Amino acid sequence: MTTEVTPTLTDASAAAPRRGRGLGRRNKKSSSAPTSIIDRQRRKLLIPLVGPAFIFYTVLFILPSFWAVWISLHKWAGAGPMDDFVGLDNYIQNINDPLFRQSFMNTLALLFIVGIVIFVTAFALSLVLRDMWGKSAVRSIIFFPHLVNALVYGALAGFIFNPNGLVNKILNVVGVESPPLWLAADNIFPLIMATLVLTMTGYYTTIIMAGVDRIPPSLFEDCALAGANAWQRLRYVILPLTWDIFGTCAVLWTITSVKIFEVVWLFGGISAEGAPPIQTWTVAVFTYVTAFGGKSLPAYGQATAAAIISLLLVLILVVLLRRLMRREALEF
Repeated sequence: MTTEVTPTLTDASAAAPRRGRGLGRRNKKSSSAPTSIIDRQRRKLLIPLVGPAFIFYTVLFILPSFWAVWISLHKWAGAGPMDDFVGLDNYIQNINDPLFRQSFMNTLALLFIVGIVIFVTAFALSLVLRDMWGKSAVRSIIFFPHLVNALVYGALAGFIFNPNGLVNKILNVVGVESPPLWLAADNIFPLIMATLVLTMTGYYTTIIMAGVDRIPPSLFEDCALAGANAWQRLRYVILPLTWDIFGTCAVLWTITSVKIFEVVWLFGGISAEGAPPIQTWTVAVFTYVTAFGGKSLPAYGQATAAAIISLLLVLILVVLLRRLMRREALEF
């Protein structure tokens, strides 16, 4: 006689979780398998792809930076043994040097004043160009000055702004008998700032417009239906949706402004000291003149200390910019 055992509801409910847990483990294994394969492939490609670039960057940038710091702690003429260790004296000498302080202030003027004018103009152009007919052609035209070599602008400024140049002749025609000396030492730096605005605005306008073009047209149509003006479109639509691009442009301009050299050298010309007028110097020009300015004894230690100070300025400003402009990316 056989006894038939009927599974109870309790047994079934107890078995179900076991089956569920087994199925969950199988699903978890199957779902994590492709991810682990992809991760393993990425790890295999990390060293072959990133390794050469890291070695290249280390040899050409990181190691020379540490070597520059070591040079800045010495008094060295560039030849012979570097055995005159002076510690931070080169940095203190630069800070106490009125010429270095003026060069540093000129660099900050290019960074902030020219930068503000560039980005205000670039955002204004992005508002105008977005709905303009033939905006691609206009964008190419305003980008073109960035492609022209600085030597051309230096020669053109000498031709236009010299005492018998085009600008003064036009002013004489309209009745100005004593036009200003445009190329005087005190007037060259504003001319350099205006040239930088002319050459760099198109570059950053092109980058910002590339970000504006990504914004869906429906958002601008909603703004038009709501009666938003140009400033409101910029504030509530363009800036939030291109904030990451604007942050990148700000970092690029910070790095570029600290390295400005050739425009100052070309516009300033060569004075009796073998360099542009000191009213136009930037930190880059100060560094070059200190190291290669024709002195009887080149001061490579002091020049390198000035370069390290400009490097620290860039690092501090970039870190501050990244922190101040950190926002959640908006998806659209």
